[in-house]
Amino acid sequence: MEPSLPFSSACLSLWHRGTRSFTHLNANRQEDVPTSAKYVIIGSGISGALTSWKLIEDGVKGEDILILEAREAVSGASGRNAGHIRPDAFRGFLHYSSLHGPEQAKKILENEQIVLKSIRKFVTEHSINSDFTDTTTFETCLTQEAADYTAKALLAYKAAGGDVSEVQVHEGDEAKAKTRVPNAISAYEWPAASNNPAKLVQWILTDFIAKGGRLWTHCPATKVTKHATSEATSANASASARWDIHTPRGTVAAETVVHCTNAYASFLLPNLANFITPRRSQVNSFIPCPSLSGAETLKKTMALRYSANHFFSVNPLRDGTINFGGTGTRDGSDSETEKWKALVTFDDRCFNSTLVKNRL
Repeated sequence: MEPSLPFSSACLSLWHRGTRSFTHLNANRQEDVPTSAKYVIIGSGISGALTSWKLIEDGVKGEDILILEAREAVSGASGRNAGHIRPDAFRGFLHYSSLHGPEQAKKILENEQIVLKSIRKFVTEHSINSDFTDTTTFETCLTQEAADYTAKALLAYKAAGGDVSEVQVHEGDEAKAKTRVPNAISAYEWPAASNNPAKLVQWILTDFIAKGGRLWTHCPATKVTKHATSEATSANASASARWDIHTPRGTVAAETVVHCTNAYASFLLPNLANFITPRRSQVNSFIPCPSLSGAETLKKTMALRYSANHFFSVNPLRDGTINFGGTGTRDGSDSETEKWKALVTFDDRCFNSTLVKNRL
């Protein structure tokens, strides 16, 4: 498909709607970009914000770092995901092994555990108010196909030396009781968390800016070329500049460019077009019925698994509402219609009614 920049008039997610007072939401919206920066980070999501923050932590001066964001701050996937910090404890082992071999597959899953532990440590150390909630998650198998595949994956991961000490297995009636899902065949439980991703990234950006970092919003990088020295640029640009980053509000000369653009990567890096494509997901927020409210509020997250590639995610928030996401499909027939094919898109200007109806 044709690469694209983010659409300028995106819809607001649940997280966006609750963080409109963020001071740096539209930082430097009207200003021309600086003529030079040692580091230019493209994208203000979790990858771009944390990369910039870590550079300062490692000794780089804040004023040497410039973040360019195509829309308002944290407007992409980091402000639109389900808020579900759910490391894969073992389930993806068979798939990863088929692609990369068992040793690399084991490392991929071990790194997922590191992500949860790192976020927990980061939020705690800096007292970040991002609604981080430690909990456990259930992999709830609703079909025999899902139950058989998940059991096989656990045994294979364990046989390869994978650590499954934190995984609890529930079968039959116990699975139904633990998950409160009446048609559960089996359930696998392990540590996880929920979190407001927009609040987390906004904290990182705020601290980054307080330490001298620079953020330009509504300023997409439209092209990155090798640095061209001229009389007009040589006086201001660093002598060690290697790249020119072109934007609607000027060109920045930089030594290092870090692309943190997720599904939009191929717009600036066309060679990635066949490897990184957008697959729109959608999370819907539900106000729970009385049987899931008050003392009966869900406390644990879960995936309702129909097969390896078809599931719904359930993420209860602190206020009792439930984020319902995942692939939004139960089997292959759900994803073969033209409406489902339309989910391979860069367009995030409105919600997809097909996904909503399928969840209901």
